[in-house]
Amino acid sequence: MEFDLENPLTNFNDFCPGTTIPSLFLVESHHMPKENYVKTLKARDLDISVRRGAISLISQLSCKSSPFLSYLAVNYLDRFLSIQGIPQPKTWVLRLLAISCVSLAAKMKKTEFSIAHFQGVGGFIFDAQTIERMEYLILGALKWRMRSITPFSFISFFISFFKLKDPPLRQALKARALEIIFKSQTDVKLLVFKPSITAASALLSASHELFPLQFPCFRKAISSCSYVNKDNMLECYNSMQDIAKEGYESIFDMVSTSNTPVNVLDQHFSSSESETTDGIVTTATTIL
Repeated sequence: MEFDLENPLTNFNDFCPGTTIPSLFLVESHHMPKENYVKTLKARDLDISVRRGAISLISQLSCKSSPFLSYLAVNYLDRFLSIQGIPQPKTWVLRLLAISCVSLAAKMKKTEFSIAHFQGVGGFIFDAQTIERMEYLILGALKWRMRSITPFSFISFFISFFKLKDPPLRQALKARALEIIFKSQTDVKLLVFKPSITAASALLSASHELFPLQFPCFRKAISSCSYVNKDNMLECYNSMQDIAKEGYESIFDMVSTSNTPVNVLDQHFSSSESETTDGIVTTATTIL
């Protein structure tokens, strides 16, 4: 079964009984780039340019697949670069790394692909053995933790705080939040935030657009969650605003499929304050 970024624990409970959502909060930092990664990128424009080029290549290679595959590949890329450093000025190494990250993500997602799809990309030709060797280097650096915990892993948890009664409205909120998360991955300054914080901030950004009258209630509900650092979430939310504004028009197409006029979204929402959900902290379980 393919790896589902929204449900990273799928099939994992068969091996680790008792693993619950709170465990994700305890180990999510293991699936992030190292702490000094963003500082290193900001220190040199060249490093940011190199990362941008690698992400662009990953997007090209996975353009015909689900955007989740591209997101997973970039997650592998950032985590690997934060450990091994950014290769300079060997362009072919970066291209091989990008190709290998997509290859690994495709295997995790059970997406059919052929090595032939990667040949000649950027003027370089890599045989299967070369790509496989790079894959093993990535696997070793990431300690085989390929079931990445991403912001998508926390969407269902946080969306329950919004107490939206109508399924079409929940779907509209979720779809907009996912769109914001995809856009946010390319922004270097957002890499410092934990996946859970990114998810909560994306949902707040989406709710601010879709349900402005209820936004204070939503923000209060999520801020009261014991797993959320309120200051970090608000900082992430503020940084996310410019990104969220890009492509804002897309929500009209998204909501129209539910036959729900955008200007009456707030009227469909029950204005009662959301109740927080208490979590039970369990022993941290390493997610591979």
